[in-house]
Amino acid sequence: MDMDGVLVHEETLIPGADELIAELTEAGNPFLVLTNNSIRTPRDLRARLGQTGLDVPESAIWTSALATASFLDSQRPRGSAYVVGESGLTTALHDVGYVLTDRDPDYVVLGETRTYSFEAITTAIRLVERGARFIATNPDPTGPSRDGSLPATGAVAALISRATGREPYFVGKPNTLMMRSALRALGAHSEQTLMIGDRMDTDVVVGLEAGMRTILVLSGISTRQTMGMYPYRPTLVVDSVADLVGRTGDPFAG
Repeated sequence: MDMDGVLVHEETLIPGADELIAELTEAGNPFLVLTNNSIRTPRDLRARLGQTGLDVPESAIWTSALATASFLDSQRPRGSAYVVGESGLTTALHDVGYVLTDRDPDYVVLGETRTYSFEAITTAIRLVERGARFIATNPDPTGPSRDGSLPATGAVAALISRATGREPYFVGKPNTLMMRSALRALGAHSEQTLMIGDRMDTDVVVGLEAGMRTILVLSGISTRQTMGMYPYRPTLVVDSVADLVGRTGDPFAG
C-alpha cells in the first residue's frame, strides 16, 4: 500500500489506518508500505509513522531509494554514484556497497531533498555531460507540504534533462520495477497480492501493470471525477482504508 494519502496526510493519521495495520498484523498477513519519497530511511519512516499512531515494522517499509539501490546493485555491483538526495538514498546505496563520489561516477542519482542546491545540480549536469548514467528515484514532479506543493524529483530531473539532453531512468512508481522489487522483498507473487493507493497515475497503473488487483482510496489525490479520465480502472474504489477494516481476508467479497 502507498503511504501518503492512504495511511497518513503529512504527519496526521488517516482514520482507520491504525486499525487496518493492526488487523493485517494480527492475521499474519504480510504487507509493505510503499513510498516514492526517498528522503527518509525505513527506520526514520517507522519513527515518523509511529508518531501518528501507526506501528509499522522497519522491514515492512519499501522506498524508491531501496528500489533504486537494488536496481543499481543488479546492474553494476559495487559501483559509484554522485547523489543529489538525502539520507534515505545515500544510506540505501552505501548498504549495497556503492561509493559516493563526484569524480567520474558510474551514475548520477537524483532523489528527493528539501535543500536542492544550485551547486549540486550544476555538478550533476556536468557529470551527466561527461558520460555518467542518469538515474532518478521517481518521476513525481511535486510533493505535498502544509503550505502547498514543493518541487520534487521529477521537476529537478526535467531541469537536468533540459540542460544535458539526457533523460533519466526513473525507478520508482509507476515503473513496475518498483513493484517487482517490492514483491521480492515481500516474498509474494502478484496473483496473491493487491495494491492500495490514492493515485490513478502511479499506484493503480503500476499495480495493474504488475499483474495485481488494485484498490483506489479517495482520501488522497484522485477523485471519482478524475478517475474517469483514465483508460483503466481500479478493481475496487473505497472512500478510505477505514472501509477495508474487517475485510482484509477478502476485500473484494460482496
